[in-house]
Amino acid sequence: MKLTHTLTTAAACMAGALALAGCGGAPDNSGGSGKKAANLKLTATTPAANGPAGTVKWLLEDEPDSLDLDTQGTSAGRVILSNVCERLYQLRPDMSVRPHLAAKESRPDDRTLVLTLRDDVTFHDGAKMTADDVLFSLKRHAADGMEQSDEFEHVKSMKATGEHEITVRFSRPDAMFAKALAGDAGIIYQRKAVEKAGKEFGTPGRPDACTGPYALQSWKSGDSVAIARYDDYWGKKPLTGKVVFTWAADSAMVNALKTGAADGAYTEAPNTAAALDSAKGVDLHFGPSTAVLTLMPTERGGLADPKIRRALSLALDRTGIAKSGYGGLVEPWNLPAGSGAWGYEKAAFAAAQKSTGHAPAKPGAKDLARAKELVKEAGVPKDPILIGTDSTQGRTVMANAVRAALEQIGLRGEIKTVPPSEFETFYGDKAKRAEVDLFVGDWYISKSDPVGVLDNALSGSENNWTGFKDKAYDAAVNKALATIDDAERARLTVKAQRLFTDASVWIPVAQIPSTLILSGKLTGAPASMAYLYYPWAADLGAKKG
Repeated sequence: MKLTHTLTTAAACMAGALALAGCGGAPDNSGGSGKKAANLKLTATTPAANGPAGTVKWLLEDEPDSLDLDTQGTSAGRVILSNVCERLYQLRPDMSVRPHLAAKESRPDDRTLVLTLRDDVTFHDGAKMTADDVLFSLKRHAADGMEQSDEFEHVKSMKATGEHEITVRFSRPDAMFAKALAGDAGIIYQRKAVEKAGKEFGTPGRPDACTGPYALQSWKSGDSVAIARYDDYWGKKPLTGKVVFTWAADSAMVNALKTGAADGAYTEAPNTAAALDSAKGVDLHFGPSTAVLTLMPTERGGLADPKIRRALSLALDRTGIAKSGYGGLVEPWNLPAGSGAWGYEKAAFAAAQKSTGHAPAKPGAKDLARAKELVKEAGVPKDPILIGTDSTQGRTVMANAVRAALEQIGLRGEIKTVPPSEFETFYGDKAKRAEVDLFVGDWYISKSDPVGVLDNALSGSENNWTGFKDKAYDAAVNKALATIDDAERARLTVKAQRLFTDASVWIPVAQIPSTLILSGKLTGAPASMAYLYYPWAADLGAKKG
């Protein structure tokens, strides 16, 4: 399933909010909360471990609702299960995708995918993984009402065509399907274990049904989840023997990491890292992610004219927002997806990012002059532009920066603040969006491919709120979605991305890194967003042998 915006409710930090809610201390507004933040650098991995670790204490931002990702696909569940359950393909720390439980793939034609399965994989009860288990898992993911069912939209049939072979046929070419199989749509379950558990599958007290380097050991509801190394794992054996997960919010998470009561955490909230930036015995690592802070124009119409949208983008002080709102822990950005989406053809996407206009980090005189020209060409709207936000620090800073940018180019802006608990409704409720002309949001995708965000601006897309229509854009995106060849898909994606940014369909502000917080004694885990799908604990170990 394509992931969209992050959760920002009244329990903002506990739920992994991107907007700062003052949890664990506000960041330094001078442009960096310390030495590490001032030298923010994105790295996919941490240095390799040199020795084993016995039991590691890991923090989550909340307790999982379920460990059945078909019914409850939460980040907390993924952080645990990425070590327990494996997928047909694997998202690597560098955000590339390669076959995994599928030993190899072949494509007899552009509408057929043949997966040759590994024959040396066992589930945690020792039973061999079979083609029947794989087919059962894929059909379960595809079933109506399941979290990943939309990933199977173009699948015409799925069959076991050999003892270790699955053949998938499509109604049209689908370049994204293999990438989906590196996500939750590709998790392989043991059929008999899932059927035995029935509706109780994924609940406390039930075993897992997976093949990964760790097995679920216990889930004490309201207390902890523990996973232990699976000694008969078919792949590389983990250095860490056991991981115990607990959950904490706000200052409790910061204090646990500072005092050594916890050994590590992945956090979606930049402020948690800011509060720990100078802490002794704690290392901060920032990795590639697909997440971007984004201004989202709505159907209300104040930003219906692309010239007005482009003018606002030209006048926006992204550097100021990054410093004052996020402690320097986000990076001014000009694309709708972060660099973690560059899972292939990185050079082509990096070159496109450098050449994309209309979104300066800090506007200069020429940017402001061009913005004023665009406003003159479009005409000044008679009503003020209403800016939707909540009261969290990051979004408040963003909203004020938008109002200041509008005023600089001769437009009026007014801020409408809603409670954090109501903010999420802007994404899914058209009536709520009718109250504002844009809101200060965020967006991320589960696939490491920029085309995964661009389809939101296709004609007729439910997220194309301003009614953007461009035949060349639709053609490029639709062709990219159906193009298996990476180089050609990248070319088409870059073309569509240029049309998206030229029209400022959405207005990107800053890319948000993946954040890994580790005890100074540990290393090895990936720092990138891949931790949601890759067995990060298997790489974790001691710095010293």
